[in-house]
Amino acid sequence: MSEIPADLSYTAEHEWVADPGADGVVRIGITDHAQSELGDVVFVQLPEVGEAVEAGAAVGEIESTKSVSDIFAPVSGEVTAVNDRLEEEPAAVNTAPYGEGWLFEVRPADEDYRSGLLDAEGYAAQLG
Repeated sequence: MSEIPADLSYTAEHEWVADPGADGVVRIGITDHAQSELGDVVFVQLPEVGEAVEAGAAVGEIESTKSVSDIFAPVSGEVTAVNDRLEEEPAAVNTAPYGEGWLFEVRPADEDYRSGLLDAEGYAAQLG
């Protein structure tokens, strides 16, 4: 069974969102389930810092040995950082999806950004 940390929020598209830090920024990545379904990640295309993203919209791609999949923004807001490490080491998405394999950070446009997200229990139920 896939790892599903209880302290994160999730989307039906298999992204996770970490609670904001003191700066109000949330970190985003793909779930353990998603990375295992993708297989070996070989390339990651991320949004640009400063880009405005809309919840539910495709903002990048993850290419694996099996397929190419869209990355969807789980929240609306401004991209404040991207994980540059993934340019050199895209496999970090596979080895540490909740750690060094994070994708990008967003300053949410809305304080109620969690309204469309699942908790760990809800995400686990969706996986069956």
